[in-house]
Amino acid sequence: MKQYKSGQKISQGYYKSFQPEFINRQLQIDDMEVLQLLSQADRELGRLDMYSNYIPNIDLFISMHVLKEATQSSKIEGTQTNMDEALLEKEDLPLEKRDDWDEVQNYTRALEWAIEQLDKLPLSSRLIRETHRVLLKGVRGNTKQPGEFRTSQNWIGGATINDAAFIPPVYTSVSKLMSDMEKFIHNEEIQIPDLLKIGIVHYQFETIHPFLDGNGRVGRLLIPLYLVSKGILKKPVLYLSDFFEKNRNLYYDNLMAVREKNDLSQWYKFFLVGVIQTAKNGIETFDKIMQLQNHTASDIQSLGSRASKAMKVINYLYKRPMITVDKISEIASVSLPSSYKLISELEKKGILKEVTGGQRSRMYVFDNYVKLFR
Repeated sequence: MKQYKSGQKISQGYYKSFQPEFINRQLQIDDMEVLQLLSQADRELGRLDMYSNYIPNIDLFISMHVLKEATQSSKIEGTQTNMDEALLEKEDLPLEKRDDWDEVQNYTRALEWAIEQLDKLPLSSRLIRETHRVLLKGVRGNTKQPGEFRTSQNWIGGATINDAAFIPPVYTSVSKLMSDMEKFIHNEEIQIPDLLKIGIVHYQFETIHPFLDGNGRVGRLLIPLYLVSKGILKKPVLYLSDFFEKNRNLYYDNLMAVREKNDLSQWYKFFLVGVIQTAKNGIETFDKIMQLQNHTASDIQSLGSRASKAMKVINYLYKRPMITVDKISEIASVSLPSSYKLISELEKKGILKEVTGGQRSRMYVFDNYVKLFR
């Protein structure tokens, strides 16, 4: 990858913006360490994808993966909502935490919406813009051209453009750069392995920074979207935000090294290690989910006549593992007194745990399940 040139700084008067090179061209991969990591990443992704076939109702569990991704991706942007808070209803949160909660929920909606759209639309600038619109709807940033590429200069880090850590390209070049990136995504004549392709697409997107707000979140969404659109994953089960958050400084340093030193190899090594570790973590989580499923189903069968009602509750909990007595009454189609009896049985089995500590508006969590994602 010695031939790779990331771009150059262009004087804009009192500041210099970074103008990326187009990426829709062949790239020679000659770093053996990158190729070895690529081979390992492909193997782990294949193992992770197998769970899409073997786990019944895998979509129930994917919703929790998505929620974890939403909390971690939003956390990188400064949002403070954690997994437990994200599982609550908005009205159950203090007023000061509701804006952050909204952003996490929007991220979940944006990802789920975009995955659904892949049946109708290719991964394209249009899909990216519409996903951005969903992401910013009704939250902080909703005044910053949601669904539209920026029409002014932005910057990363620093209170003003004069002390910015990085200044993306001028807005007049954003459409051409995004069009080039879209062509690269779909150019089958370019012989680059898909994981390396999405690695450079993520880098290029974050460098273009085409929106006034939400670039980091949309850029991270692109990774599962790409893998599903190419059929590498049947379901969106790989999310790198947790890895990027835990290695935040390295993440930014490696992106900057590409821009400043044309060091694409080091970015690829970091990115592929992230894919490997995240896939392994996903495999371990799915294994534990299957064990928990079997153990829980066995516990439920011992409830006799209430087993079928309890199983309806459990299936709901795999998707939304926080629940109230009213919700149990609705799901199981039983009276409130019967719901309390069902809760009591599930508490004795260690399936449900009361988390509010009050006498009214009690909330119960499927704690052993949530622990797998915390």
